[in-house]
Amino acid sequence: MGELARRTGLSARTIRFWSDSGVIPPAERSAGGYRLYSADAVGRLHLVRTLRELGFGLDKVREVLDSQSTLAEVAASHVEALEAQIQLLRLNRAVLLNALSRDDKTEGLAVMHELARLPARERQQLIDGFVDKIFAGVDDPDALVIAEFMREMPPRLPDDPTSAQVDAWIELAELVSDDDFQHTMRQMVLHGDSDHRIDFGLNIRPLVLEHAGPAAAKGIAPDSDAGHTILDRIVPADLGDSESRALLEWLDLVAEPRVERYWELLGLIDNRPPGPRSVPAFTWLAAALRAHR
Repeated sequence: MGELARRTGLSARTIRFWSDSGVIPPAERSAGGYRLYSADAVGRLHLVRTLRELGFGLDKVREVLDSQSTLAEVAASHVEALEAQIQLLRLNRAVLLNALSRDDKTEGLAVMHELARLPARERQQLIDGFVDKIFAGVDDPDALVIAEFMREMPPRLPDDPTSAQVDAWIELAELVSDDDFQHTMRQMVLHGDSDHRIDFGLNIRPLVLEHAGPAAAKGIAPDSDAGHTILDRIVPADLGDSESRALLEWLDLVAEPRVERYWELLGLIDNRPPGPRSVPAFTWLAAALRAHR
């Protein structure tokens, strides 16, 4: 065994262990009880060491050496297991990096870990439950179209998610589980037909981003003459009082940073970079509307 150890670079203890495990059985024993190995033992030991370094268990090594399974078959199953381990390690790494950014280092760690490891079906159920709550009892066709749109945007993490995607999913799961956020989102969809909120979202939003966004970025005061001019480009001057009040109510809702963050997180999970922030533009328009109308 000493000669075999020198030729392979393995310790005699390792060779003895593998021999006792049936991986490298001795060809025979000497009169003194010493193990004797065949000429192919060196090559067999090199193969065993390679397979072990690749992470194969001794049972799988025996299957290959005894030709019970081909190397390709065993390798395929091992690759699948390794990919699952790698994904789990990425998830664990993302959870720990997320925890580092929090003030408390232990509170909520278990919750984050469970959220990160939710299977796709349970992630979809979480989003479906959120949509069900905010659209409960709503029968307006336009609002229901939006509900279906939200259901068709499930947070599907890829098989090999980045830390940023896992972080986004954890944050999204916490956000949609928050009662106050659910209430805010519900207010945005209630009475969509009667107070024109759906129309506001489709028609006024582009104008807000085009005019109010740059005004906010340039520091133009909403209550100034220039602010009044910009307001007239977005909101018709003859808009009635009831519609103006409804518009203000809608603006206050969409100016909620968490609402914008909800859509940003969906984009991040889908590997889409976030667009420019719209909340400052809506906040600016609400202030201008209150100042001049």
